[in-house]
Amino acid sequence: MTEHKWSISFDGRDIDLTIGRYAPQAGGAVLIQSGETAVLVTATRAEGRQGIDFLPLLVDYEERLYAAGRIPGGFLRREGRPPEKATLICRLIDRPLRPLFPSWLRDDLQVVATTLSLDEQVPPDVLAVTGASIAVLLAQIPFYGPMAAVRVGLVGDDFVINPTYAEIEAGDLDLVVAGSPEGVIMVEAGANQLPEEDIIEAIDFGYEAVRDLIQSQRDLIAHLGIEIAQATPPELDPTLEDFIRDRATAPVKEILARFDKDKAVRDDALDAVKASILEAIAELPADSPVQIAATENPKAVGNTFKDVTKVLMRRQVIEDSIRVDGRKLDEVRPISCQVGVLPRRVHGSGLFNRGLTQVLSAVTLGTPGDAQDLDDLHPDEKKRYLHHYNFPPYSVGETRPMRSPGRREVGHGALAERALLPVLPSEIEFPYVIRVVSEVLSSNGSTSMGSVSGSTLSLMDAGVPLAKPVSGAAMGLIKEGDQIRILTDIQGIEDFLGDMDFKVAGTDSGITALQMDMKITGLPMEVIAQAIHQAKPARIHILSKMLEAIAQPREETSPYAPRLLTIKIDPEQIGLVIGPGGKTIKGITEETGAKIDIADDGTVTVSAVDEEKAKQARSIIQGMTRKLNAGDVYVGKVTRVIPIGAFVEFLPGKEGMIHISQLADYRVGKVEDEVNVGDEVIIKIREIDNRGRINLTRLGIHPDEAAAARSAAGVA
Repeated sequence: MTEHKWSISFDGRDIDLTIGRYAPQAGGAVLIQSGETAVLVTATRAEGRQGIDFLPLLVDYEERLYAAGRIPGGFLRREGRPPEKATLICRLIDRPLRPLFPSWLRDDLQVVATTLSLDEQVPPDVLAVTGASIAVLLAQIPFYGPMAAVRVGLVGDDFVINPTYAEIEAGDLDLVVAGSPEGVIMVEAGANQLPEEDIIEAIDFGYEAVRDLIQSQRDLIAHLGIEIAQATPPELDPTLEDFIRDRATAPVKEILARFDKDKAVRDDALDAVKASILEAIAELPADSPVQIAATENPKAVGNTFKDVTKVLMRRQVIEDSIRVDGRKLDEVRPISCQVGVLPRRVHGSGLFNRGLTQVLSAVTLGTPGDAQDLDDLHPDEKKRYLHHYNFPPYSVGETRPMRSPGRREVGHGALAERALLPVLPSEIEFPYVIRVVSEVLSSNGSTSMGSVSGSTLSLMDAGVPLAKPVSGAAMGLIKEGDQIRILTDIQGIEDFLGDMDFKVAGTDSGITALQMDMKITGLPMEVIAQAIHQAKPARIHILSKMLEAIAQPREETSPYAPRLLTIKIDPEQIGLVIGPGGKTIKGITEETGAKIDIADDGTVTVSAVDEEKAKQARSIIQGMTRKLNAGDVYVGKVTRVIPIGAFVEFLPGKEGMIHISQLADYRVGKVEDEVNVGDEVIIKIREIDNRGRINLTRLGIHPDEAAAARSAAGVA
């Protein structure tokens, strides 16, 4: 393809596209640029593999630190495992893209977005999402697009499209909206307890901008003479499908209509029906059409059986407004909550149960030095609140190798983290680094919202002074033609066979986080608004159950949590406290057992489980950094004696010398005649010379000065 340039004037700024210049062997490639942020996005299609019964779509987001003029940290000095932010952007691209491919497509697809330049004004993530749609269209992959995404911020009382990093940080909303021609297809947001109506207005505001970007893509494709690819779905053998449907429909309908609240009982019954169909096929003659079709496509039975179950479950919801466990559409499963379930050294814990979903969350309070260093393109350099989410195989009764956290674990953890951020105390008010780990012990729908509630319980148990407790609920949707049913607190089967997973978290005052994913090609705003409104009573109900377990944060932190003491020193004195090669600070740590963290602005945080040790270390640092003036009087202790005088430590880390002539108001023949090592003496600072040496005296000290010095030192 020859090189083409295309510009989209968008909300007062331009988005520039370069096509045909980069990555010529990719199926489709576009360099999408706004300001000085540029992202190269490619889409490539390869022939599908045999036996695949799902869409093998890979989405990768690659950060290059040269984009911001930086060299990676670590021993290798090159990019390695993607940082958490990059993983979240992968998901941000994947989630609105995946539903727009035909459900029958089985070709290998890969979308790669690489940030090549970053101006720290324009975040690259929404550019990458829109660029992915353009690359797929250029690659002529079957696609129900175009698709686009924008970010919406709230600056003052005004919504802003694609705000800068600074505007995001200062505002009360960070919302990403992605949409197709059919409607909104994905929402991802963090908010500072905003009312439902404000969130709905923000999504609608963002989708209007998405529409403009979709039309611009259509104009571009028309200008290039490219048609949006269409393809014919593969034909399935109707004989085999009819055989399975005839034998599955009646028993599956009966099982779903029993309204079993026990998931295992329902699953076992469905598995028994599927097994009986497989046995019936096995008993057919080898040359029968059904037997031949089943042999050629061994996954057809499972896929068709799933389709039958899906149709019947959805029909039951649409026609009868009754769910598979007998609940009403807006009914929440039974809830129980506990706090303090883990003993001893765990600083706080909470156990949250909703139906068969069970999440155990545990809190660890750390020191400022425990903050996570971020080595990515985001302007933030450190992170003081960490939420980690684990989803072991036993939580769904399965076995599989235990690996490092995958994209799902990272994404669910980030959502729960975002939900709690607006209610956490400031670093000044509560200087701890906070880590919450949510262990999913049992899963049957919406473990991420279970993690939000479990985290809140554990943080309150740990004594973290939250502004308000946060709860979350997951909403689902069944859409058949014009018939739509919104489901509150969806369970696993409703998520798996439904059309939407819409998670809403917040306090009784407003929303703090939401995330919406679709399996259909878009939803109108009125349906999204209905789902947001229907989630509120569910959240409040869940919150009331949580407050029965713990009404407010504990007044004291765990006795096993470190005690933090903070002081401020002159930044120029940081080197004095650290000492050459860290000798001084290591000495204080060895002497007291306390941990010491020093920030660049001179904030010193001293921590120890034993508060007395922390106070001892703080006293040493205060003494080292205290500003000294000639004439100040102190109580000190003689540390060394030399022929011409004695050295006295009068503050922790502060030592001066009394010349033999300043020991008494008469001639002293020998220093030891007046003082010896270990003696307690009252001294006055006589002078501090230009080399910083402190000269002391015992002369000219008024009795009132001596009494005040003894009182300050706690000496009788």
